[in-house]
Amino acid sequence: MSAQSNVAPIIIKKKKSGGGDGHHGGAWKVAYADFVTAMMAFFMLMWLLNATTEKQRKGLADYFSPSIPLSRISGGGNGAFNGDSMFSEQVKVRNGTGASAANPVDAQQARGDTGVDQSDQRQKADEQFRALEEELKGRGGESMVSTEMARHIITRVTDEGLVIELFDTEGSPLFKEDTSEPTLLYRDIVAMVARVTSVVENNIAVGGHTRSHPVVVADNPVWSLSHDRADMTRVMLEAGGTTSKRIERVTGHADRDLTDRNPMAARNNRIEIILLRK
Repeated sequence: MSAQSNVAPIIIKKKKSGGGDGHHGGAWKVAYADFVTAMMAFFMLMWLLNATTEKQRKGLADYFSPSIPLSRISGGGNGAFNGDSMFSEQVKVRNGTGASAANPVDAQQARGDTGVDQSDQRQKADEQFRALEEELKGRGGESMVSTEMARHIITRVTDEGLVIELFDTEGSPLFKEDTSEPTLLYRDIVAMVARVTSVVENNIAVGGHTRSHPVVVADNPVWSLSHDRADMTRVMLEAGGTTSKRIERVTGHADRDLTDRNPMAARNNRIEIILLRK
């Protein structure tokens, strides 16, 4: 009995650790990381909204959340989605719209205007315009442009189309002074332009411009004069073989768009014949 009493009792202590409360725990780090991620996503969203156009945002929205999975228009085949994909730029369309409606507006054309590569169409149009420029500048093999005509013609290709500018020079006007009656030279020039442009089907816009007058009058004739000259040009184009349906507009710009610094210079008397892009 005495031997057993001398043995020290065994004591087991169980220590309960804390739950990580306070700044020594790790739960707050996870919450902070989620907060930083959310803020980064928010700022990325704000940047994208500021850096993109309405069409691009529409395209992004349609990509992540297509609103019409079954479309009669978007595809080119006869499958469940009327084609291989609901996104029109991935298939060849049949009706030429390439959008989510038969008559799409700009906002509905985020993935393509017509389903056809517009850059190729623009390149072909520019090549046609350059060929016409060569003819109008008298560089063709059998040019109809005389040296006298060439002094009154300038051409340039713009986003609107091919601009053919016909203008007065000192001592060689295209119209009789302050009237819309064309000179014989101008009749020949317009007849030549009508023949050269007959090889294309682009619509035509005609704009008249005049020089300023030195005296300010109550009834300034520049508005009516610029329009009358533009309309006379339209009449001569149609007489030269241009169909009337191709004439899209006839405009008088008066002296509001001068090309010479001197507002009364003869160079400001000009007519612009524009072959509009299709």
